[in-house]
Amino acid sequence: MKTFIDDDFMLQSETARQLYHEYAAGMPIIDFHNHLPPREIAENTAYRSLTEVWLGGDHYKWRAMRIEGIDEKYITGDSSDWDKFQAWSRTIPHTIGNPLYHWTHLELLRYFNIDTLLDPGSAESIYKQANQILGMEEYRVRPLLKSMDVRVVCTTDDPVDTLEYHQALAADPDFAVKVVPTFRPDKALAAENPAAMNKYLDALGEAAHIDINSYPRFIEALDSRHTFFHNNGSRSSDHALLVPLAEEYTEKQVSAIFRALRDGKPVEEKDIRRFQTAVLVELAGMNARRGWVMQLHLGALRNNNRLMFGKLGPDTGFDAMGDGRIAEPLARFLDMLNSAGGLPKTVIYNLNPRDFELIMSIIGAFHDGSIPGKVQLGSGWWFNDQKDGMERQMKAVANMGSLYRFIGMLTDSRSFLSFPRHEYFRRIVCNLIGSWVEAGEAPRDLKLLGEMVEQISYRNARDYFNIEGVKE
Repeated sequence: MKTFIDDDFMLQSETARQLYHEYAAGMPIIDFHNHLPPREIAENTAYRSLTEVWLGGDHYKWRAMRIEGIDEKYITGDSSDWDKFQAWSRTIPHTIGNPLYHWTHLELLRYFNIDTLLDPGSAESIYKQANQILGMEEYRVRPLLKSMDVRVVCTTDDPVDTLEYHQALAADPDFAVKVVPTFRPDKALAAENPAAMNKYLDALGEAAHIDINSYPRFIEALDSRHTFFHNNGSRSSDHALLVPLAEEYTEKQVSAIFRALRDGKPVEEKDIRRFQTAVLVELAGMNARRGWVMQLHLGALRNNNRLMFGKLGPDTGFDAMGDGRIAEPLARFLDMLNSAGGLPKTVIYNLNPRDFELIMSIIGAFHDGSIPGKVQLGSGWWFNDQKDGMERQMKAVANMGSLYRFIGMLTDSRSFLSFPRHEYFRRIVCNLIGSWVEAGEAPRDLKLLGEMVEQISYRNARDYFNIEGVKE
């Protein structure tokens, strides 16, 4: 019987063990999509407790606690840090089979050298030990990043952001981790809510020093902020969409729709799609001109519980997978960009694993030989970032594309203790490839396979995102 989280955790063959320990384990980390706050990195924040750094903002854990019947006051309410941690300790023993069980114990082990299983009986000693360690200088945010050999952190940022914290970090010669912004203009596409969009357009105009009184001026303002982000190190944009957008439009139509929105008038659903498609095409063109990556996050059915949304707002654990039709609009959208010469490097993440093979079949039509792996099926995201989901995603990539060119894993996290997820992913990659070797489906060529593992773990992302100054 194997020991839980030993050196060979999740590595079920000799080949897998060799691939992980000799090739994957020592590779640095590029975390190219997360929701970490750059201010906390710039200020080198120290945390008052394990609860603050571990449970605050983690809607994965919050969902698990609600399933367990934990009262909301111990989740997002005003209970003490200790009471919230106790509630998590009551929950975690019942999550076996959920990646939360693995992540929790990997993080305790890697950051605090705690190999005790968390449960109500061990909670107090673990809490005291971790809090004592968090009080040390080497457990502030910046040393935490360095301890995991993180080379790049790509945060998620609104176009109106001043990027002051990114600038401060870039100017600090004593901090080697590159913290770069990602351009996330979702609010600029929120045509379903003219009042909120107008408020946002005012903020965008102020940031860009442009009076946004027409559609061309709107695009000019976005391009101005895109340039500003580029000059501050950004090399990617990110867009959240329930389904892809590919509505036919004319410039005259879009200008009229924008004028109606600016006047605070509601617009029809089809016109919303026209407007959003047009803006995304413009943004894709900006990405292509500047050599950026365009990331599309598809399929999240958000804020399903209206009662709790009213109390807590978005990103609090009440989202789900969508099942909308994506094949035709995705193919049309990529074709729109390609035909106009504006198809950038593109990563498509999809929340519903039903569509992995579908997406692979579509993106295979849009490689042009200019860039290895130009259009990618992104890693197992959100409800798929567990062993089964990651393996399904990678098998789809391998079966219908090139796993060798896959850009690998990201945390998508709000916690500075989440970086062992890269280790988790790498162990799964090595185990999958090792299983093919053991079955006689791949050669036992450790040089070839080890190079493949290193590419997926680090080098592909380094080259794909092309962030200046990043070395091995």
